[in-house]
Amino acid sequence: MVQLHILSGKMAGENIFVRRFPFRAGRAAGNDLVLDDAGVWDNHLTLEFQKAEGFLLRTAPDAFAAVNEEQKNSARLRNGDIISFGSAKIQFWLSAPLQRPLHLRELSFWLLLAAVTAFQFFLIWQLVK
Repeated sequence: MVQLHILSGKMAGENIFVRRFPFRAGRAAGNDLVLDDAGVWDNHLTLEFQKAEGFLLRTAPDAFAAVNEEQKNSARLRNGDIISFGSAKIQFWLSAPLQRPLHLRELSFWLLLAAVTAFQFFLIWQLVK
């Protein structure tokens, strides 16, 4: 999962979790991330995921966007990159993976350990007898 941390603008300090791609950002109401900041176009940029290339940033034609202070129309994103468009700045993060609960495996291990211990006591009792 991807996490966008908004660094500046009206929504500064908020975290947006991206769960599906393509992810669109801009001023228009139909976007996944709606930013009403100065210089942000209606459909300013799109984040895409492609297996061969990874996470890609694409801007609308003639739209300004910078990745780590370098103006780009298209860029491959890496963890921690800062994307500037209009007066908005967001930071691209790969969020921590979700871990499945291990309760069943842990319970199975402790039951097996208890069974082995009980069997060892049974064997010792048989040898002493």
